[in-house]
Amino acid sequence: MRLALFEPDIPQNAGTLMRMAACLGLPIDIIEPCGFILGERRMRRAGLDYLEQARLQTYPSWLAYEQAWRAMRPQPRLVLLTTLAAAAYTAFRFRRDDIVMVGRESGGVPEAVHAAADARLRVPMTPGSRSLNVAVAAAMVTGEALRQTAGFSS
Repeated sequence: MRLALFEPDIPQNAGTLMRMAACLGLPIDIIEPCGFILGERRMRRAGLDYLEQARLQTYPSWLAYEQAWRAMRPQPRLVLLTTLAAAAYTAFRFRRDDIVMVGRESGGVPEAVHAAADARLRVPMTPGSRSLNVAVAAAMVTGEALRQTAGFSS
């Protein structure tokens, strides 16, 4: 399983997700451009000393990421978290090689990414709620995905 961040805007969220990925032993992909400089002080503070342990791969664009993802064998599913999805993540059957992707905090992902995704999932919320923090949503869904696939290390 992998975690992918599409053009993240907020360094604290990226740092938090890098820390989570490092602690859970997950590779993390960052699709640029970012709304900050990777390694920025705010991101390092959010990630504490775990950033050194993160298995981080950066891609200069969605096109570069899509080409790399499609070349993976076997090809993993791209599972996009989005407020526009009809399906709840709680009803989804995750696989060990899924890529869980979150979008930009300020605008999600473009239609091309939506169209490329194998699954689009949402976090169920109370009526009238817009969205959760991207790091919170990613943590919830990744935790469920790892639980389903026996992916926790201990």
